[in-house]
Parts: sequence; C-alpha cells; structure tokens
Amino acid sequence: MKTVKIVGVPEHFNFPWHLAIDEGAFEERGIDLQWTDVPEGTGRMSELLASGEADLAIILTEGIVKSITSGNTVKIVQKYIESPLRWGIHVGAKSNFREISDLKGAKVAISRFGSGSHLMAYVHAENEGWDTGSLRFEVVDHLDGAVEALTNGNADYFMWEHFTTKPLVDNGTFRRLGDCPTPWPCFVIAATDRFSSTEQACLKHVCELIKKYTVEFKNIPSIDRTLSNRYGQTLPDIQEWLRLTEWSQEPLSASGLRMVQEQLSKLELIDTILPSEKLLLIP
Repeated sequence: MKTVKIVGVPEHFNFPWHLAIDEGAFEERGIDLQWTDVPEGTGRMSELLASGEADLAIILTEGIVKSITSGNTVKIVQKYIESPLRWGIHVGAKSNFREISDLKGAKVAISRFGSGSHLMAYVHAENEGWDTGSLRFEVVDHLDGAVEALTNGNADYFMWEHFTTKPLVDNGTFRRLGDCPTPWPCFVIAATDRFSSTEQACLKHVCELIKKYTVEFKNIPSIDRTLSNRYGQTLPDIQEWLRLTEWSQEPLSASGLRMVQEQLSKLELIDTILPSEKLLLIP
C-alpha cells in the first residue's frame, strides 16, 4: 500500500473524497489515502505542504498561488471546484455595523496570514474602493476563533464561506452584511514537488478516482439529505449550494492562472508574476 497524506477543510466541498475513502476506492488501487481535516484553512494547509506533513491538499486557488510565489515547492495539479466561492461578510450579532460601507477601516478577523480569509479581505476592499494598505487584521485560527473574536470585540468582521457560516447566521451568532465571490475557480488540487516527481503513477490514480466521484456526485440519490445531516445545514441551503457548485476535472489554464496572479500582484500580495510552469504541474 502506498501512503498518501492529504489535507482539506472540513466542508461539504470535500465530501466526494470521504465517499471514495469510505467505499475503499483508493485501497483497491493500493493507496492508503489518509485524510486530515484542517479547520484553520489554506494558510495552515500551505504550512503542512511546506513541511512535508502533507503530500496533497484541496486548497484555495489564490492561497496556494501566493504560497508558491513565496517559495513553497508545490504545484497545482488541476482545478477541483470550477465555480466561485461565495465569501460571506459577517459581523457579530450585537455589532453596530449595518452596511458594508460601515466596515471601512474596521479590523478583519482572519484564520492566518496567507489564508483565503486574509487574501479575500484585500479583494473585497479593492471592490469597495477602500485603501487596501490600511487593512488591519486579527488572527483567529478558525471559525470558532472568529465567533469569539467578533463576539468579544477583538475583531469587527470575518469573511468565510457563505453556507458553512449560514447556521451561525441562522442562530443569531453572526449577521451577514453581504457576499464577495471569488473572481476565479475556487479550489484546486495541489501536490508537493517531492510527491509529484516521485509518485507520478500514484498521483495519476488519485486524480482518476476522484474524477469518477465528482462527475457523478450530484446524481447520487438523496445526496442533499446526506450532506444536510453530515454538515448541519438545512436542506434548502444544501440544495442551493449544490445548484451553485460545479466540480472540475480539468487543469487550471495558464490564462486563468495569470488572472489570479495579476489580481494578487495588483493588490501587492505577491512580488512577481511567475511563468505558468513554475506553478502548474505539466503532464
């Protein structure tokens, strides 16, 4: 058995992986796929890839692009989710902030520097015409940390995936002032250079298997009820999320990658725009 260590966020996007693991699909190919949930998100996953504690990650596109340009020896293997991610913009239930415009100059809760919640705060500020250089941050590690920070006033707003945070909006912990979708496909599969160079056949098998599960995922009988029960979401919310979400089995194009880099460069989040072969795993 070939051991493969993979990390991802504990969210509904990654349920196809859990189905494949539970059904023994990887074991049948001689792969011991060891999944680890990382609630801290992309910043932490980038660290795990850099340290060799993970071989693969299902990770936010903008986050791994920034990490690679900062020296992480990782390549993007393919797109995983084609559709944008809807980043909900949340404040505490008792906050005085009522409109998006009220958040100008407010402190942003982020899971980690280099995380999606960090990078998308810049994208959102740019969309609003704010001075991105004046953004202030409070590192909260994960969603529970954000709840604490927004409740006790250590931070003012927090950006996280719309449907994952929806139960906290429904129960009155957060108020959502709006959404900020990513302007690119949101999740990719990334592999360390060590793994992709030494385990090419294994990586190919992993990608072939998850492709089968993502292609058929929406057609699984009662998948909406299964997801609703597993992730604590209402059935209408899961059905809406399924309607909006499209999995991908295709490579990230050089033009798509350049759009991400140009946006990050414009926001002064990366120092240079790299050629695509420095970021993409070329078969």
